[in-house]
Amino acid sequence: MTTAVVAASESRSVSRKALLLVAVWAALLTVPLWLPLLGGYTALAGRVLVFGLAAMGLNMLLGFTGVLSFGHAAYFGLGAYGAGLTLRYLVHSTPAAILAGTLLGGLAGSLFGLLIVRRRGVYFAMCTIAFGQLWYYLAYSWNSVTGGFDGLRDFHREAIGFPPLVLDITSGGNSFYYFLLAIFAAAVGLMGFLLRSPFGRTLLAIRENERRARFLGIPIERHIWLSFSISCFFTALAGTLYALLNNFADPLTLHYSLSGYFVVMTVIGGMRTFWGPLLGAAVFVMLQDYISSMTVNWMSFVGVIFILVVLFFPRGLLGMIRRRVAA
Repeated sequence: MTTAVVAASESRSVSRKALLLVAVWAALLTVPLWLPLLGGYTALAGRVLVFGLAAMGLNMLLGFTGVLSFGHAAYFGLGAYGAGLTLRYLVHSTPAAILAGTLLGGLAGSLFGLLIVRRRGVYFAMCTIAFGQLWYYLAYSWNSVTGGFDGLRDFHREAIGFPPLVLDITSGGNSFYYFLLAIFAAAVGLMGFLLRSPFGRTLLAIRENERRARFLGIPIERHIWLSFSISCFFTALAGTLYALLNNFADPLTLHYSLSGYFVVMTVIGGMRTFWGPLLGAAVFVMLQDYISSMTVNWMSFVGVIFILVVLFFPRGLLGMIRRRVAA
């Protein structure tokens, strides 16, 4: 009898996960059809994908490993600048720009992670802020290369492919949105594969009880470094897409305040869920776009929502939705 109940419970859990997956991809694939009816526009959906990917990258470290970073904007910004500098100075190729920006941000995070992997708690978080601010002031002051406070301009995304098979993403619109969605799908597919692998289960063990995991013989520092590095690569990839979306990169993409926004997105959506950060990014971006058109104090409203979620929905909006559906 007990076995049958457990099997039925597991079956319902799998069905709910499959339903959520179908709902997420159906919504993303049909965005150009329904978003204009709500007063939105396709570029706004592109921003949701970009910031959602960055928040999901952070969540791999925060939600699934239990390590807080307030410096992930550094790798997001390095990805943006890497893509922009490649398009402006090296080669007019969108794939090359994405690759260069992702490698720049990801490798910077991997090397820095080696220095701080033994730090924990507030010490780890403060080190990540300090490292990010170094890059922010470098981009802010190196006017001849980065454009300084005005940002990096005079580059633009290029069409992909060779005649007659060419994907024109230069004008934006639906074609560029689906280009972003394809990269987002590949990235989250890889992320999901990693988190469901033995490596991902080990990260969960470290999150739940680091001391016990160490007693089991798990090399804690190595796994935290790998989680940090992979997280930085995903966030840097999001940064390259941000540069392509705006044809622009500015120092604020490196500022620690953007790292705070990523944390807010993750917590609002649900930091121990896979899709929660995407939901949090959608809420954050939509509120920013709508409220900022009426007042410059838009962050105050987001802050109130953040406090309410932390107080009444500690598992985030997606966790609350799942609990209601399960009930």
